[in-house]
Amino acid sequence: MSSKIIRTAFILGAGLGTRLRPLTEYMPKPLLPIGGRPMITYAMEHLQAVGIQKFIINTHHCPEKYAEVFPDGNWQGIPITFRHEPLLLDTAGGIKNIEDLITQDKRILVYNGDIITNLPIAPLIDRHFELKTEVTLALRSHGPLLNVNIDSRGFICDMRDRLHNPGVQRCLFAGIYVVETNFLRQLTAGKIESIVLPLIESIQQNPRSVGGMVIDEGFWYDLGTIEEYNKLREQSL
Repeated sequence: MSSKIIRTAFILGAGLGTRLRPLTEYMPKPLLPIGGRPMITYAMEHLQAVGIQKFIINTHHCPEKYAEVFPDGNWQGIPITFRHEPLLLDTAGGIKNIEDLITQDKRILVYNGDIITNLPIAPLIDRHFELKTEVTLALRSHGPLLNVNIDSRGFICDMRDRLHNPGVQRCLFAGIYVVETNFLRQLTAGKIESIVLPLIESIQQNPRSVGGMVIDEGFWYDLGTIEEYNKLREQSL
């Protein structure tokens, strides 16, 4: 385990899960069952292993279901704080919306609530401290969408080909990242925005502000479609 412990994780749980309808019509996607338990608990288990002591989960669609699944407001003794979004804010907006909940934290781990993976997180945390970046992304070298470019020093140099800088490798963004809480000052409260755009702006201002680490160890699944969901349900994790 990394000696550099991050205490708080923000799990993105507010998405509509439109591609998984009708399964998500009355259930948030992260609460769909995999292996007899809610999908989101795999993320919690993964984060617990690197020392996370507090979960924050944003909600939007069917928020009452989270209260039903976690009636005591915790998982395995780790407290959960829910932050409801009446208006869905996307990733950057969602992160900005929890700023008041992380005033005691210098940095947090952000984790997409619709992925299941066991890729090692500790090396990502180590890389974040090594590069001294504002944000550090976990990357995979293979996957369905290779739209993040990394340079030879480990810094992200382009996303979605917006900056026309190919770097040395095109990668998949794995949906796990370390964020310095100072970075939230660059985000606009109430703005519906993907985290990608503020990251691109940050790279433009400082090419060493966003780091990345290619971590191909372990499995990684993005539960984006009913076909992918049913396929994973048939496997033993």
